Parts: sequence; structure tokens; C-alpha cells
Amino acid sequence: MNSSQRFRARLLCGLLLSAALLPQAHAVVDALVREALTLADAGQGRAAYDLLAPQEAARAGDPDFDTVFGIAANLVGEHARAVMALERVMIVQPGNARAKAELGRAMFAVGDPKSARKLLDEAKGQGVPAEVGNTIDQFLRAIERADAERQSTVRIHVEGVVGSDNNISTGPGSSNVAVPILGGTVNFTLNPANVKQHSMFVGGNAVVNGRYVVDSRLSVIGGASLAQRYHTSSSVFNNTQFAVNAGLSYRTAGDEYTAVVTHDEYLVSGNVARIQNGLVAEWSNRRTQTSQMGAYAQLSRLAYPGARFRDANRMVVGGSYAQQMGSNIVAYGGLYLGRESALASSREDQSHRMQGLRVGGQLTLNDAWTAFGGVNYEHRKYGAPHTTFLVVRNDNQSSVNVGASWTGLKDWRITPQLSYTRVNSNVPISDYDRTVVSVTARRDF
Repeated sequence: MNSSQRFRARLLCGLLLSAALLPQAHAVVDALVREALTLADAGQGRAAYDLLAPQEAARAGDPDFDTVFGIAANLVGEHARAVMALERVMIVQPGNARAKAELGRAMFAVGDPKSARKLLDEAKGQGVPAEVGNTIDQFLRAIERADAERQSTVRIHVEGVVGSDNNISTGPGSSNVAVPILGGTVNFTLNPANVKQHSMFVGGNAVVNGRYVVDSRLSVIGGASLAQRYHTSSSVFNNTQFAVNAGLSYRTAGDEYTAVVTHDEYLVSGNVARIQNGLVAEWSNRRTQTSQMGAYAQLSRLAYPGARFRDANRMVVGGSYAQQMGSNIVAYGGLYLGRESALASSREDQSHRMQGLRVGGQLTLNDAWTAFGGVNYEHRKYGAPHTTFLVVRNDNQSSVNVGASWTGLKDWRITPQLSYTRVNSNVPISDYDRTVVSVTARRDF
């Protein structure tokens, strides 16, 4: 069961619990509470909550008010307020099975499954009707599944890929460029290795990720990956990428905060071309059934052993939002901005600012096939004129990626896809386009 399905199961169990327990209400004593209970019973949790919330300060301690307010707060996701209201009920009415079961639901939502299980077991043991007991059992099973998620885990997958790349060098289409420093009328001939060239390729990737659970909220996380790609027409561009990361994750009811340190090495033809060390902090929010949002910040040091003038510090911050639209469509978008600053003060032509945008989505076609697509755009403006072309470099990079994933076999995913990238740059050697067609097979363990 994936995370979206688990979330739906929890919400369904919670709604069933509320609906099943409502007929067992403690007698309401005034029209306000009675109206709110009727709204909650009709599935209008927000209306019930909005009706009672302004009265909480004056009515707190009234078990009838607090019970219905706790139900409404649970229905709209205000679980912390539900906990406070329902705990007040438990002080004056410790035998109130309805309030106890709702408190169990709220405690689970705020990340305390141990207390939730105890409360739900006690509520069931007080002799609730059979249909209520069955609903509590469903919710207890949801807690068991959530407990399984909180166990320490190690996840591994491997991938194989085959494809075609029409520009493995990410070079311009022409080998002749006009160089202003040579007078502007002289055509300089580029090394053939730096001009656009096509190749078939094969590759592989192995990834391991682990989580060690310290308690219900805090975990130690880490991972490593190794990827290789081999080109049939030119071994000069064969590359290897190795990455490791380690850090901490802290979870609350709907939020997760992570901070990891990273190390990444990129090798071309067996030689280290780039080393990147950094820190990534991220926040994600999954409080609703159909949406997710997040933000991140990345700080890193880039080192180029064969071209030390390119060494730089890099900072990027951004945010994202995803929304489920209907039963089979998910759309997402994100914005980011950042700066890469050359360590050499004399090479401001290597420094640049960036702004980017990502939008895309996926469409579930049936049980086995999912289609996806996305568009990315990034603008880069450099800090000083290029030393050879004598202009301040400006790049506008656009890319499109479309494909589909097939998951008809357990633990396997087959993904054919097409990606196209176009960089419009006022520096001729940085102006290029690239099309990659590939098929990836992934096996999860």
C-alpha cells in the first residue's frame, strides 16, 4: 500500500469512527451544541467547527461542548485542539467511551500511537455497540500499519537503462564560432569532442536508503547511490556518479523536517570532474488527503579538480506544491532561486544567479500504467563578461520530459521516456539542444 492509499485508509477509518460513535452521544443540553452535532453527523465538520470554535474560551470544561468540539476538530484536522478539548472531558467523565475513542483518534493523528491504541482499546472494552467496535478495530489496524512505517528500514533498488542521446557532450551544433577576443571576424574551430555528437548508451544505478527510528518522531536517515553510463560511440564521455548522505528526520502529525549532509562525486572517463559537499534542509507537509507542500534550502561547495577556477559556493532555496485533482490526476509545481559564487575573486564571470520554475503532473491510466510529464525552466545571469566572448553570459534553459511507467509485475517498474533540453545562451559554446530517449527497468528489494 503506497503513502496516498495509507492516508486515505486513515481518513476513512476516522470518518467511520466519528459516524459510528455519533449515535452514542452524551446528551446535549443546548441548541448550539445540538446544531454542531447535527452538522458533524451530516459530514459538515468545518461548519460545526466554525460554529463552536469562537465559544471555546467561554465553554471549555463543559463535557457536552468539549465532546462535540473535539469531534469537529478531528474532522477538520485540528487534532491538537481536539486533544485539549477531549482531555478536558476525560477529567470530568473518565467513562465517556465516545470522547475516549475520539481522543484516541486525535492522539494517533498527533503522532502518539501508543496512547491512541490504549484509549481505543479501553473504549472498545467499555461495551460499545458491535458496529462501533468494528470501526475501532479498523482504526487499530491503521495504527498497526503506521507502526510498521515507523520501524527501522533499509530499502534497496537497482536500475538498468538503455537509450539514445543526440548530444552527449552538451556542445553546440557547429564547430566554428566567432571569437571577439581574436577580432570577432575569426572563426575558431572547436575540438570535435566539444561539438554536438550522438551516441547510444547503457547504464546502471544502485541505491540504498535506510532509516533508524529513535522514537515515534525522530529518525536517523542515510543513503548511498552508484550510477554508471557507457556510450557506444565515445568512451571519453563514460561517466560514474557516487553519492552518500546522512542526517536526521523529525515527524509530527502532518509535517516532516529533515537535515542531511551530502557528498557527491562525478567522474568522466575515470577522472574526477566534480566534487560536491553540502547540507540540505527540507520541510514537507502532508496534512490533507489530496495535497502536499514543501520547502528546502541547499548549501554546497563545488570543487572541480581539473578546472579550479570553477570552484564555487552554491545556495538554492525553493518550494513546491502538489495537488490531487480527481481520482487519477496529480499536478505539481515549484519555484526556486539561488546563487553560485566563484571562490576566486577574479573569476566573477563564473558566478551567476538563477531562478527556476517546474510544473508537471501524472495521470493514472489503469492498475499497471501511469503517464507523466513535466516542464522546467531556469534563467541564469553571470556576474562579469566572459573572458573570451566579452559579453555577460545569459542562459535560458528549458526542458520537457514525458513518459510512462508500467508496474504490472510485483517490485518491478519499466519506464520509457523522452526528454528534450534547449539552452539559449549569448555565449556560442554554451548554446545547445539535447534529446534523450531511454527505457529504464527498476527492481525494488
